[in-house]
Amino acid sequence: MTTDVQAVRWDLSDLYSGPEDPALQQDLDAADAAAGAFRERYHGRVADLEPAELAKAVTDLEALEQRLARPAVYIQLLHTVRTDDPEVGALLTHVQERATAIGNQVLFFQLEWQGVDADRAEALLADDALAGYRHFLETARQHRPYRLSEPEERILAEKQLTSRAAWNRLFDETFARLRFTVDGEGLPEEEVLARLKREDRATRRSAATGFTAGLQEQLPLLTHVFNTVLSDKAIEDRLRGYPHWLTERNLDNEASDAMVEALVGRVTDRYDLVARYYRLKARLLGLDTLYDYDRYAPLPGTQRTVSWDEARATVLDAFGGFSQRMREIAEMFFERGWIDAPVADGKQGGAFSHPATPDAHPYVMVNFTGTPSDVMTLAHELGHGVHQYLARERGYFNADTPLTTAETASVFGEMLAFEHLMGRESDERARLGLLCNKLEEMFATVFRQVAMNRFEHAAHTARREEGELSAERLGELWLETQRPMFGDSVVLTEDYRSWWSYIPHFLHVPGYVYAYAFGELLTLALYERYRDQGEDFVPRYLELLAAGGSDSPEALVGLLGLDLADPGFWDRGLDVLASMVERAERLADEVGPLTD
Repeated sequence: MTTDVQAVRWDLSDLYSGPEDPALQQDLDAADAAAGAFRERYHGRVADLEPAELAKAVTDLEALEQRLARPAVYIQLLHTVRTDDPEVGALLTHVQERATAIGNQVLFFQLEWQGVDADRAEALLADDALAGYRHFLETARQHRPYRLSEPEERILAEKQLTSRAAWNRLFDETFARLRFTVDGEGLPEEEVLARLKREDRATRRSAATGFTAGLQEQLPLLTHVFNTVLSDKAIEDRLRGYPHWLTERNLDNEASDAMVEALVGRVTDRYDLVARYYRLKARLLGLDTLYDYDRYAPLPGTQRTVSWDEARATVLDAFGGFSQRMREIAEMFFERGWIDAPVADGKQGGAFSHPATPDAHPYVMVNFTGTPSDVMTLAHELGHGVHQYLARERGYFNADTPLTTAETASVFGEMLAFEHLMGRESDERARLGLLCNKLEEMFATVFRQVAMNRFEHAAHTARREEGELSAERLGELWLETQRPMFGDSVVLTEDYRSWWSYIPHFLHVPGYVYAYAFGELLTLALYERYRDQGEDFVPRYLELLAAGGSDSPEALVGLLGLDLADPGFWDRGLDVLASMVERAERLADEVGPLTD
């Protein structure tokens, strides 16, 4: 039986039966009561706790925070697909306000733990009673130099709902409602962007023109939102004493400044790979000049529409070819209503996998339009989903991973899907199309994300040095940081000047984007290990996923024989990309002209 993608909506009843489920308020009330009891028992005593007592306190706090997370996760997921429902919006605000108030009651614990003398903390962490929470407690102390007093932290937490969080919600709801006029038709963001992957150039140009017009109409609002978030970040960084706009993100990612600088530096040094590939693509498309709206055009004769059932089969077969366990986990997402797939009114754009809570399961959201790229997006998010499902056993505090290693699991899922498709395709033209599509996605993950990191760096720096930035100034910074990636291979039009304004990561998680490049290049190194070791690699990789965030990325990846501290590490993945460009060039020569 054929599955209509419109019917693939997630079932959130494993969390609550609906917004009116009394269990939701009961969980908030129970978390509130537990927070009060926790504060009464431990406030002012953390520095004096013995190892077993500290372990009990962390266990109690973990149970409390997991219970509090359940209603927060539920309403966040519901709002994602119903941004236009005012009742859902009101419940979102209510849950956020309750969660903030409850969280403020236990805020003292982290602050007091961070205030423990270094020698005393080291002695406590060496005790076996705290072995299960050692990494959690160690990482909590990394922010020690940048913490404020408890009253100050409480003020910042309460104001968050009416500062950056509020602007993020405005951005999300604006784009969920927004319709872009393309050839007389009003289309949501995801459908417009999908048209940039059509074979017909006029269709791509119309989509880009319509998207630009829609963005420019909203540009005064989007510019204000972006400036406000930039300013909010600058204020908090100043209050906390962070020396750089990226310091907080690097600490959260458990990545040293030197490691991130090495990554960004090595990627920008290899921008020539992007230009080299797009010169090849211009030849394959029979075009003298490539414009920004040509970047994702399929090769002539290779465009096709993929059904939901075919996408499902491709991802499951690809995962199963690597590990039957991985396939079984991914299959649960399809069979148990853990995926929300269609483009729909009121639904946010993009895609994600949310881990929810360890006593539940992850949920995946995509906007499936039937392009081959959508298959890779599905594999990407299910890579996350499998990772999150396996890591649940570590518990609420140890399941969560830094963005860097989280993106490794997702990109590995994409690689499995790509190699599966290449392995079953015998037509050389189709193989070339698959390879080019994969290269473009990898360039978007590595080079484009680093170029966007360069834009973020320029924007945060300029906002702090120049004051409020105009849309024109942001457009200048955008083109100045994006053009070097393409060199002379792609012309970025003036229309492209406003395309910084639709990217949610800049607002939701400042500094996020380099994690994609980190994950892609780490995955390429891991995939080379898989090629070398075969079946022996599989259980070790699954152990890496199941470890969640129970140790540092360097330690966990080190178990597979990779050294993230080596400045030359990133060249391994970049060399794989270079070899894939060479592979595309050879295959193009073998296939011959694709156009008349």
